[in-house]
Order: sequence, then structure tokens, then C-alpha cells
Amino acid sequence: MTPRSLIGGHVSVTGGLATGGLKYMAEIGAEMIQVFVTNPRGWALAEGKPEQDAKLAESGVDTFVHVPYLANFGSPSPETLDSSVALVRHTLRRAVAIGARGVVVHTGSAVTQPRDAAMRQLHEHLLPLLEEIPDGGPDLLLEPMAGQGAMLCATVQDLEPYLAALDWHPRAGVCLDTCHAFAAGHDLRTADGVRETFDALHKIAPGRLKLIHANDSKDDCGSKKDRHENIGAGLIGSQAFADLMRHPAVAGVPICIETPGKADKHRADIEVLKRLRDG
Repeated sequence: MTPRSLIGGHVSVTGGLATGGLKYMAEIGAEMIQVFVTNPRGWALAEGKPEQDAKLAESGVDTFVHVPYLANFGSPSPETLDSSVALVRHTLRRAVAIGARGVVVHTGSAVTQPRDAAMRQLHEHLLPLLEEIPDGGPDLLLEPMAGQGAMLCATVQDLEPYLAALDWHPRAGVCLDTCHAFAAGHDLRTADGVRETFDALHKIAPGRLKLIHANDSKDDCGSKKDRHENIGAGLIGSQAFADLMRHPAVAGVPICIETPGKADKHRADIEVLKRLRDG
């Protein structure tokens, strides 16, 4: 029997990581969750509350943690690079405390420096963090971006040199965002486009796909614009999500929405994805 993908979303943790997160999970009908464990737009290394950490770990819910957006291992700024190392190390430690399956980090940008120099930084600064992950700890999931600017990884094909820079470390997984992939040029509107995208991913990084961010797109294929839309309301369309859930590379891989709106919109998006999965 083909493994079933859990469908959930990024949840609000207002009221406590476990108390707020699990409440929001129930409100939107999620089967898994993604959380931030610190300010998503800052460098602060916020400590958790042990009772909340334990409650979430003991819940048995499949949980993923997203690293704050500022982390960039391709940055030419030594301060940004050092802060990125500290932030990812902290997020991995917090993920262990809550029993998370994976930690998602954006693949970053070279900004103003040569791409080769930025890729060397991955080897020098991100690879050691992978080595630090304890047995039973979360995988570090690389999330390709939409392709704007000097992004180091946008298309599925870009994952090959990126993973090579990390020596194909076994704890380096992949989180594929459908909006990012579409913006980078993968035309997911057709069954052929979905198949080609996930065939390529499986060929380059077999078994490394650990999470999908299911987001429709406000902008067209190849736009290089990262603007999420609710499922079926954007230019990708709902059929793409049905097609990708039937690809062998996606079997059993959790699917997490990061769509606009509040609980009512998120509940509706999750219901659509569940119907597409189960129909």
C-alpha cells in the first residue's frame, strides 16, 4: 500500500508553542504542523519553555520547524554568516527538544559575491551543523527559492551542486515549495510538468524529499516572484496538487500549507488538499 501523506499547515503558536500550536492545528483540521520557535524576522535566539516543549514532544504530532528568514549561508557579510550559523544551530537544538522531524532552512543568496565563494561557505559553515545533528534528531531540509536575485538554489537542478557542496551529507534533506518551484520555472500546471519536476528531483536527490510546502502562486510560471496564494485560487491550480500527491517520490511525504489568510482560509485549503488526496 502506498504511504499516505499527512496534510497540515504552518500554525500560530500564540498562547504557547504546544498550547497555541495544537489548538490552531485542531482549528484548521491539520494532521501535521510547522512552527517557528523564535521571531521569524529576527536574530534573537529565544529559549523555549520546558513544559511547552515537553507537551509538544509528547503529543506525537509530526512537527517541522522553520528557521527564521534572515539566515543566509551565502552572504558576503561575516556578521550575517556568523549569525546564520548561530541561528540554525539554535533552531536545531530547539527542534530536538520538541521532537521535530525536520528543520527547514532557505537555501540563501550570494548577494554581491561570486557564486563559487558562496558555495564554499556552505561547505565551511553549513556542513559542520549537519555533522552536529544527534542520532534521532531532525534532518535539515533545504528549501529552494523562487530564483530572484543571486539565489543559490531555485530549480530542482540547482539542488545537485548545492548538495554536492555539503558532501551529500545524509542529514541534508529537501523541502520543496510549489510556489517557489513554479516561480523558478517548473510548470506544475500540467501532469507532464509535475511528473518531470518530481522525476528530476528523485533522480538528483533520491529519498531526500521530506516535506512539501503546498502553496498556489499569485504570479506566473518563471516569474521569479515568491507570492503565495490559496490552493486553487492562483495560477498553479488545484489539479497540480492532486497530480503531485500521486507521484511516487511524494508517497508518505508530509504536505504543509503556507497560504494567505487566517484559520478559515487555512481550514479550507487543507480540506481541498485532503479531498484531492483521498478522492
